[in-house]
Amino acid sequence: MENETKIEGRNAVLEAFRSGKTIDRLYVLDGCKDGPVQTILHEAQKGDAIVTFVSKERLDQLSETRKHQGVIASCAAYEYASVEELLNQAKQKGEPPFLILLDNIEDPHNLGAIIRTANLAGAHGVIIPKRRAAGLTAVVAKASAGAFNYTPVAKVTNLSNTIKELKKEGMWFVCGDMGGKSMYELDLRGPIGLVIGGEGDGVSRLVAQNCDFTASIPTKGDIDSLNASVAAGVLAFEILRQRGANK
Repeated sequence: MENETKIEGRNAVLEAFRSGKTIDRLYVLDGCKDGPVQTILHEAQKGDAIVTFVSKERLDQLSETRKHQGVIASCAAYEYASVEELLNQAKQKGEPPFLILLDNIEDPHNLGAIIRTANLAGAHGVIIPKRRAAGLTAVVAKASAGAFNYTPVAKVTNLSNTIKELKKEGMWFVCGDMGGKSMYELDLRGPIGLVIGGEGDGVSRLVAQNCDFTASIPTKGDIDSLNASVAAGVLAFEILRQRGANK
């Protein structure tokens, strides 16, 4: 929860949910099942917040007030955009949409670096999943060198479903993977979504299956993969080059 906003106490947490505030994660005292807590859990389910049951010792560690009443909510330090707002960015600029979608990027420094790259490469926004992903924290803001102020970030429940919906809008998707076709052999113009996975696991199987193509980065060396933010940068700037960097 470092560098994220904490909301503590049953009434405060319940009002946060009911006001429409985006809650990323809810920490609840393990075994606590009384009426007020059940109401909070119901609101968390409606808002698709991740619920974690923890010990009193853990809650005390997370608490800043020591008055958590068995519940602590964690929300992003910065506001997320909607996917529609990302598409509107492209529309306002009169450009075909260029979005970067991140799967399993849990390192906030990588997320910040990718947001910075997205801005410089002309992407209209970044999309991240709610689960197994770094959120918009102060660490991310610093790593992005302020780019998050200009490049919106949307958080979605299901990355695969989001890709399917965006395909209905005429977008197509390329997945970065060292086992794919060379990026120089692919046509990366038009309304495009670039999908980048985290180190180790890479892009998940279901997300990869929904992509139209897989692009690899030609390399010459003794190791077989690039850092996620570096890979995102190389592929994003190849997309920029093909779209016409000076247009």
